[in-house]
Amino acid sequence: MKYKKYAAYYLMLLPAIIFFIVFNYIPMSGIYYAFTRFSFTGGLFGSPFVGFENFKYLFKSGTLLRITRNTVLYNIAFISISNICQVLIAVMISRVAGRVFKRISQSLLLFPYFVSFVILRVLVYNLFNYEFGIVNGILRSGGLPPYDFYNKPFLWPALIVFFYLWKNIGYGTVIYLASITGIDPELYESAAMDGAGTFKQIRYITLPLIKPTFVILFLFSLGSILKGQFELFYQLIGSNGNLFSMTDIIDTFVYRSLTFDFDIGRSSAAGVYQSVFGFILIMAVNTIIKKRNPDYALF
Repeated sequence: MKYKKYAAYYLMLLPAIIFFIVFNYIPMSGIYYAFTRFSFTGGLFGSPFVGFENFKYLFKSGTLLRITRNTVLYNIAFISISNICQVLIAVMISRVAGRVFKRISQSLLLFPYFVSFVILRVLVYNLFNYEFGIVNGILRSGGLPPYDFYNKPFLWPALIVFFYLWKNIGYGTVIYLASITGIDPELYESAAMDGAGTFKQIRYITLPLIKPTFVILFLFSLGSILKGQFELFYQLIGSNGNLFSMTDIIDTFVYRSLTFDFDIGRSSAAGVYQSVFGFILIMAVNTIIKKRNPDYALF
């Protein structure tokens, strides 16, 4: 009887269930590639089974350690800096009285989010190109020698983080602004009557009430900490091997293994490692948050 009563709701769930089965669960059979020396003649189940040889190669060669280090450090920078900046900007915009200024500032901040990564690549290339880039053009006009940005790996972590923030900071700011908008204005009025200034209102009202939003976004970000911004890295760095020591991440390594080396087994092993590590991390962090404050946990 219960199933008949809620039949319409189950029917509405059916497209989502089919979607996850087709695009999430069926492709999981490709995990088997990670344990094979793939050959196109043998196919998925006809290729020689090699056990953990692909994983051993990644660990022994040091490749996995390097790309894991880069991926984790970049994502830590992305998550921490972007969330802090988004909260600060959202709080500042929320304190501005002018409605027109709020709308214009939100639009300007959100605009880069819709800029294609291909367009971003063109912008960056035209800024830092050695021969005709804008920066080197300014240096030449000032009588200074040009600077080879694309041969200096130590510069690119800061540049990548900067352009990531430029592109994504507006999206998170809008989310935090929506959370701040939902705060009861009477709380601020009561605080003002009690003599609380702007900073005390932010500290004791705004920040505590947007904390759940911050924690949820933080957990979602941690779940993909080993899934780097592939489009960002691929478009900005491409196949420039001079920069791989500081910019190569798991996603770009998997892409090169598939397109240049045609080593499907090794790339699948890196993908499995990436998924398992991310799953363990999100479960561990969610467990810690659940023990400290169950209301903020994802599940």
